[in-house]
Amino acid sequence: MSNPGRRALAEFVGTAFLLMAVVGSGVMASRLSPDDAGLQLLQNSLATGAALVALIVALQPVSASFNPVVTLAERALGMIGTRTAAALIGAQVLGGLAGTVAANLMFGLDAVSVSTRERTGPGLWLGEAIATAGLLVVIFGTLRSGKAGRVALAVGGYITAAYWFTSSTSFANPAVTIARTVTDTFAGIALASVPPFILAQLLGGAAGYVLVRLLYPLPATSAVVTADRKVPA
Repeated sequence: MSNPGRRALAEFVGTAFLLMAVVGSGVMASRLSPDDAGLQLLQNSLATGAALVALIVALQPVSASFNPVVTLAERALGMIGTRTAAALIGAQVLGGLAGTVAANLMFGLDAVSVSTRERTGPGLWLGEAIATAGLLVVIFGTLRSGKAGRVALAVGGYITAAYWFTSSTSFANPAVTIARTVTDTFAGIALASVPPFILAQLLGGAAGYVLVRLLYPLPATSAVVTADRKVPA
């Protein structure tokens, strides 16, 4: 399999398992703690954060964005080409849908059940923008500081926390948002709520990209080379 093909497969598999974690843990939490929404959110956030750490560690050597906004930022930073970005985003969306269907089936639900859970309002949209901007700063700040091996822990920790400090519970991912429309469970989102969510994510991604360029104008390797050149012989 070609390198682009392997990368697309990794994005498909990683995003599928991410959605299984998000949706599956949401169903499990609802069944185990039906009368405690706070405990449900805690269970859901811990499972999602832990799954992210594991998936990124396993798939980072191939490709581990699992998020169209992250992939678009990689394209803007010149890390990948346009065709590769398009292939990865397609794989992420399809993987997310496949993972949600799998989660539904694991818990004895219909393979597809259109969500009726509305998530709307300026506060939630602002929460999505902030969550996505922060995610990009965490990912690319870690990478451009030369600490690629710590990305998994940084992302898993950030998403676990962002479930709690953002009003929207931090979807921060268009592929995840689309996939969660086909499950009428704790993790679902109504189709009508999706467009403003994704718009907020894209705006937050743009803000995050600007922050990354301002805070880390050069990747770690480039910064080292530049510093070396300034040292007198």
